[in-house]
Amino acid sequence: MLGTLPIEADWMLAAPPAPPFDWVREGTSYWLFEENGAFGIPRNGVEAEPWSWDNRRFQSNFAFADGRILQRSGVGAMPPILDSQGRPAIFGGGPLTYQCIEPFARWLVKFDGMVIDTHVSNQIALTVDPEKLIPLKYEFELTMVVPPNEQDISPGKFASWGKGKQRDAASVGLGWRFEQMLRGEGEIEVDGTRKAAKVNGSRIKRRSVRTDGLFLRGHAWQAVVFPDGRAAGYEARPVHDDGSEPWNEGFVYQDGKMYHAKATKVPWLTQAVARGDDVSFELESELGITRIEGVTELSTFQMSKDHLRGLALGQSGARYTWDGVTSYGMIERSSTTLLNEAK
Repeated sequence: MLGTLPIEADWMLAAPPAPPFDWVREGTSYWLFEENGAFGIPRNGVEAEPWSWDNRRFQSNFAFADGRILQRSGVGAMPPILDSQGRPAIFGGGPLTYQCIEPFARWLVKFDGMVIDTHVSNQIALTVDPEKLIPLKYEFELTMVVPPNEQDISPGKFASWGKGKQRDAASVGLGWRFEQMLRGEGEIEVDGTRKAAKVNGSRIKRRSVRTDGLFLRGHAWQAVVFPDGRAAGYEARPVHDDGSEPWNEGFVYQDGKMYHAKATKVPWLTQAVARGDDVSFELESELGITRIEGVTELSTFQMSKDHLRGLALGQSGARYTWDGVTSYGMIERSSTTLLNEAK
């Protein structure tokens, strides 16, 4: 499942980058969904920043089908980077740890810590009680099933783009980023009960200079892998006020081949609803138009105006259907305004 990046790209930086690269950050995030939609992890992630290398920002969302949310974010100590073979394979912060078992092929993700026990309706209404804490554990071994969808934002590529795409690339991250679809097995432990589960989803790894949403005007990002092996996804930004072409990069994976694609139908974030939002999308590639039906499930929201420079953020799961085949996958969207009140 290799792409064009070297094997070393899937190992970790053993030390913070030295000047003049001391603004380069390394980050990893995962989106995992129980194969029947019983629960989802609509993003967990860790950022390693040179200026706070030993203490890293982490985030973990955990959503149940009934709207219950277990969420935690903060800053936590990094684990030792070297594995038992002396490889720079371990990456994490606080309760969240990742381990690369085989680059671009197998990873392990673990969470063991206290989380806020709330509901998606409380997130939408800004009534989350941060003192209501319970323990959560999960561990999954994950196998990559699609080659990485790579995003090269190197200086040479950046210089060749129009000014609209260049503006958006600054918030995507100047450097490289890849996304890879996966399946896995593991278990969760919550409310004193341990359960085995099979999951599918995606992971993202990046090494780049990022601006934490400084130029983000809203976005939509979706990805899903289906039981028959097909997969699709994209990330897009709205057209700029001056009409400049925005960031719009996608892929379709079919019959063992990766096709570059562009989103032609995008379900922008216009309402905060716990479930049932139509998030169908269309991608154009050399295959023609690929249409994937979608409806939100397993939703989480961050509605505070202090977050992401005033943008509302939705990180959720969705039930997708492509030519009669159904699977759960990810959707992340942000917006400066929501047109409808929460339902």
